[in-house]
Amino acid sequence: MAAMPVQARMDISFDLLFNAIVAGLLLGGFYAAVTAGVSISFGMLDIVNIAHPGFIILGSYIAYFVNINFGVDPIVVSIIMLPIFFALGAFVYQVYYLSFERRGQESLRGLAFFFGLLFVTEVTLILVFGVDYRYVEASYIGPSLHFGIVDLPLRMLVPCLAALGLFAAIELFITRTFTGRAIMAVSQDQLALQLMAVDPIRIKRIAFGISIATAAVAGALLIIIQPVEPSVGREYIGRVFAICVLGGLGSMPGTLIAALLLGVVESLTATFYGPSWAPAVAFGFLLLTLAFRPAGLLGR
Repeated sequence: MAAMPVQARMDISFDLLFNAIVAGLLLGGFYAAVTAGVSISFGMLDIVNIAHPGFIILGSYIAYFVNINFGVDPIVVSIIMLPIFFALGAFVYQVYYLSFERRGQESLRGLAFFFGLLFVTEVTLILVFGVDYRYVEASYIGPSLHFGIVDLPLRMLVPCLAALGLFAAIELFITRTFTGRAIMAVSQDQLALQLMAVDPIRIKRIAFGISIATAAVAGALLIIIQPVEPSVGREYIGRVFAICVLGGLGSMPGTLIAALLLGVVESLTATFYGPSWAPAVAFGFLLLTLAFRPAGLLGR
């Protein structure tokens, strides 16, 4: 059998490289949606909400239930569920504040509270839906767009665009509204906020509600990309906090950039070296970045 010409091999390698970068950007967009809530709760409020992936899976299962029984698009379901998830987040923060933060016990006991919340969410979903993988149906799950050598699977492209829309809405709210600027202020100087006759606890409650509301959208995007089962959210705990730290605590643009970079690094690694290496290389990239810029990419 004749050997493949050098030019043909180079063309194939270039095609793989280019498609891996595009796939990584699409994956990074999804990672941004998953990390948005953690960037608010951890980056701005200093609340280590490790239960956030549990709320994302809850959003996935609600999208699944409504989609299968009523045929509603998962993204539409997530938008409808935003006020409910916001109220849930506000309630969770109120319990957290009264039980831990007000008493100055938010460090270790607060972390245990969110770990328990993650466990309860998983067990509840297992009891209701079982441990089988669930998936949704939509017209854009399956088809792909083709532009020359580039393939754009709609099941990745649609979630990426939805994630970018979510980030744009959050950034506009934080930078253009009084409440959004108060959320940024409460992460820097609560006393100054009180001197302006603004209740920091109310602002934190709103901010945490927004962080949990983003989980409704992220959950819908997750079940569009892949089938889910109750414990799959654990895979994202380390990744979302890594992206949050890499981007710079409290920086939404930094979180988006970090998510896109991590997605590209993982995609390139999985394409050329195998998927088992992707997480290790991605976290190695995180450590290397922090070694030269400890505050993160856009950290203050």
